[in-house]
Amino acid sequence: MPTAVLTDRERTAVQAYLRLLHTVRAVLDGPPGAGRPAVVPPAVLAEAEQALAHAGLAGNEADFFRLLRDWYPPA
Repeated sequence: MPTAVLTDRERTAVQAYLRLLHTVRAVLDGPPGAGRPAVVPPAVLAEAEQALAHAGLAGNEADFFRLLRDWYPPA
């Protein structure tokens, strides 16, 4: 359950990061021996970068990960 109150831009950044994280996990969990390199779609990465920039969090990883931890605590 989210505990932090995020701005719309911060929430968008956190959601974009989580989509990126889930995409990376899906790529890395793909079938073994598929013979192809793990590739994250550039659009997913670009969405996360743009959302971080709009939230004023680009280059400020400590604040971003604090927001992420507060809003989406580890299981």
